[in-house]
Amino acid sequence: RVVASLPCYSEKNVDTQRGKGVFAKSIQGLLQLNQLGYGVEGSGLTLDLIYNPLGPFLPPEQSALEVKYRQQLADDFGIQFSNLFTLSNMPIKRFADFLHRRGELAQYMDLLVRNFNASTLTGLMCVDLVSIGHDGIVYDCDFNQQLAIPTPFQDAPLAGGDPGNLKLKGGKTVFDVDGFAELVGRDVAVDNHCFGCTAGNGSSCQGATV
Repeated sequence: RVVASLPCYSEKNVDTQRGKGVFAKSIQGLLQLNQLGYGVEGSGLTLDLIYNPLGPFLPPEQSALEVKYRQQLADDFGIQFSNLFTLSNMPIKRFADFLHRRGELAQYMDLLVRNFNASTLTGLMCVDLVSIGHDGIVYDCDFNQQLAIPTPFQDAPLAGGDPGNLKLKGGKTVFDVDGFAELVGRDVAVDNHCFGCTAGNGSSCQGATV
């Protein structure tokens, strides 16, 4: 299985977001994957594409956008793929910095909060998946890992043994647990960025959650 990011089927939009020439290289890569059988019906090899908005707004409805992607990529390049997943832009790191420079961070956060959808909660990645850091520390999701917010363990010592690192307080590594059953029923570490996964149709590693 291959999962590839393609934020739009338009060369102009992709190159605006990712840099000049990125779209052409992406199309070339997808064609090579098709030649190997990925995304081709009946091959047993999956090629999934990832869409995320080009700015501070929510993704459109996933199934309708998949139809458009499939039509445009097939008509323009003869590209086949298995599924399209839509992801929201998380208000962290580079995207948060981008919004802050434009004075749009508060506006985007307000958009996410106003569009909170309780129906998305059961499908969130943090419900039944974990992310493991290079040092073995357990996180509830990739975004918490980027922000150094580990899975909370009330009985855990400070991860890494550093009492001055408050972000890692309560963290454990995979070497501290006997199995993932120990994670069942524990709280999930949350912060403002979590509204990015619960807004609109939801956002997870498998795309929309509702």
